[in-house]
Amino acid sequence: MAAHYDKRETRDEAAREKDLMKRLPQVLTSVVKMPAWRRHLGKIDPRSITSRAALAQLPIQRKSELPGLQKASLPFGGFVPGKPSAFGRLFMSPGPIFEPEAIGQDVWRVARAMAAAGFKRGDIVLNTFSYHLTPGAWCFDSGARAVGCAVIPAGPGNTDAQFDLIEAYRPGAYAGTPDFLKILLDAAKEKGRDASSIKRALVGGAAFPASLQKEVAARGVDAYQTYAIAECGVIAYETEAREGLVLNEDIILEVVRPGTGDPVAPGEVGEVVITVLDPHHPLIRFAVGDLTAILPGQSPCGRTNTRIKGWMGRADQTAKVKGMFVRPEQVAEVVKRHSEIARARLVISRVEETDAMTLKVETRTRAVEFIHAVTESVQAVLKLKGAVEPVKPGSLPNDGKVIEDTRPVG
Repeated sequence: MAAHYDKRETRDEAAREKDLMKRLPQVLTSVVKMPAWRRHLGKIDPRSITSRAALAQLPIQRKSELPGLQKASLPFGGFVPGKPSAFGRLFMSPGPIFEPEAIGQDVWRVARAMAAAGFKRGDIVLNTFSYHLTPGAWCFDSGARAVGCAVIPAGPGNTDAQFDLIEAYRPGAYAGTPDFLKILLDAAKEKGRDASSIKRALVGGAAFPASLQKEVAARGVDAYQTYAIAECGVIAYETEAREGLVLNEDIILEVVRPGTGDPVAPGEVGEVVITVLDPHHPLIRFAVGDLTAILPGQSPCGRTNTRIKGWMGRADQTAKVKGMFVRPEQVAEVVKRHSEIARARLVISRVEETDAMTLKVETRTRAVEFIHAVTESVQAVLKLKGAVEPVKPGSLPNDGKVIEDTRPVG
């Protein structure tokens, strides 16, 4: 069993929550000193934001908006304190999105995930994330060194050179995408190269389906998942319990209904929203664009933080119907206009070679007047005509979808 990284992982849940809510107004006080954050958050009293309910009243900032915000005020859109020269490294991810790396140890919060995966002092890590422009490799590099590992900065590709490194240094651990791990293992078998020293892996940057997990395990590699983004590093990580991913420390997680900032009921699938209590790179209600759900209870591994199911798809379900974009926010606006609706799902289909929409609404009301009113709201908000179908409360799938596009592809 992998050792816990520190005592914070196993502290009382109430103590962790108290600490987070104590630090939240402190970070907000520094945040509102920046004009960009003041414009975004509006007039708030940071001292009053001491609960999740109060936090949920603040506006969402979407990752998809960052390229435009940053372009208007290069490089960070005014949302990061200090000059670029005050940071240790400066990156650019696709978008483009510009990200700074603060000076310090394990600023991307990866060491905790590595410890949970069994990485320990004295291990050698083959790091195959790209060291070019994006922060991924540097995140895992700094995490490994914080744990006490030596790092081979291999990057992706060039399998022959990778095998030369592996056979010379005999790394016991791998960091990189799950796809490249499979490529390495396949190539080693095909070329008769010895990659048997690799016994553990911490993967990220791509989906790690159960079929691939099983295949990697059958080849003798104990691989663990991370859920991470370039803006803050590791959000959640897998442990030996193999029951969801454990939330990292110093992060406040919300799961909200796509297109809104409204937290969903426990266990319901929704969009990941995080608040990171980092004064060097604060994130306040940052909507990542991914779907997940919170799992009940604590992990059997002894870590007491919140658990999530992991990545469950993308929250951005924007679709084009009859040449018009329809968005989750618009569906949310229709629901907001009618208190009788608990949940809704817009189903897009093709009927007689024409796009068609049906808004399925969970409601106990079947009155003709109600259906007519909702139909009018659909046309007013979405600017398109659509049918309205009442369904029983709780009957819509719990998959986070607000817009379901059933039209055939191609």
